[in-house]
Amino acid sequence: MFATDTNSAPALPTRTGAARARGIALPETVDRHSILWPYLLGVVTFHLMLPLAFVPWLFSWTGLLMIPLGNYVFCSLGIGAGFHRLLTHRSYCCPPWLEHTLAILGICCLQDSPARWVAIHRLHHQHSDAQDDPHSPMVNLFWGHMGWLLVRNRLLGQMSTYEKYARDVLQDRFYLRLERGRLWVWIYVAHAAMIALIGFAIGFFSAGTFLGGVQFGLSLLLWGVIFRTLFTWHVTWGVNSMAHLWGYRAFETDDNSRNNWLFGLLTNGDGWHNNHHGDPRSAAHGQRWWELDITFLTICGLGKLGLLTNIIPPRRSGSSFQPAQPGAID
Repeated sequence: MFATDTNSAPALPTRTGAARARGIALPETVDRHSILWPYLLGVVTFHLMLPLAFVPWLFSWTGLLMIPLGNYVFCSLGIGAGFHRLLTHRSYCCPPWLEHTLAILGICCLQDSPARWVAIHRLHHQHSDAQDDPHSPMVNLFWGHMGWLLVRNRLLGQMSTYEKYARDVLQDRFYLRLERGRLWVWIYVAHAAMIALIGFAIGFFSAGTFLGGVQFGLSLLLWGVIFRTLFTWHVTWGVNSMAHLWGYRAFETDDNSRNNWLFGLLTNGDGWHNNHHGDPRSAAHGQRWWELDITFLTICGLGKLGLLTNIIPPRRSGSSFQPAQPGAID
């Protein structure tokens, strides 16, 4: 089930050494006066819905439960296991149908298309906390958390960037189709509509009234989609920002990555970020017994079922930690 390495992912240079000091300039390719209006409007609209959490008619315990459940299904499996550990770092192998399923779950977090997510993340690793990093909090906390999403970075829109950092992803026609006409956005809309319709059906048959169906359907849409999306946004963004500012270090990398307890738990494993930067090919981000990594436990479970193969274990000897070696995607 486990493998020592795999050649299915492109190699990017690895850099190790002392952590970077805070205070870097924006990437030269950023035009701070060019607003990405679809991103800005989407982020603002979702946040403006937060006061609806205080409307009792729109609340349901089922909807509230869908936040942690959705965080696991869509963020941990879709983003953590799918976009991140599989598509970006090729930490394991799986059949195409399962890979595409994980990718669709990730799309339901509304965090860009798989190819763009992979390209940005690989670029981040190659230039982590240097000026060319797309989202380093060494610029400032807001920039690293979400500011980078709201203005145009010319590098992130160039075909040459996709060619260099996500070529292996776009060789699959499934991901290429997702890029055309922003199909990934419509998949998100479809999943939201499906959850609302399921909620309406349950509410209608349980309450016996049309209004009961509307109430339960809206509660699942609000809590199980909108608020869950906001939650997964901020815990994912928090790894980019908070986990480069606060926490402890196990690897002497030359970025400012940290193992952050809060985001390690909220992301079900991705917040053990210094472990990941020091050993980027490993499918395990939590590498000590107290570093709970539910995403990795799920990967191991799927491996035992025979659905995953070539799972890359931590590059370590016993309980000691070893810096990542050149040639890994970092």
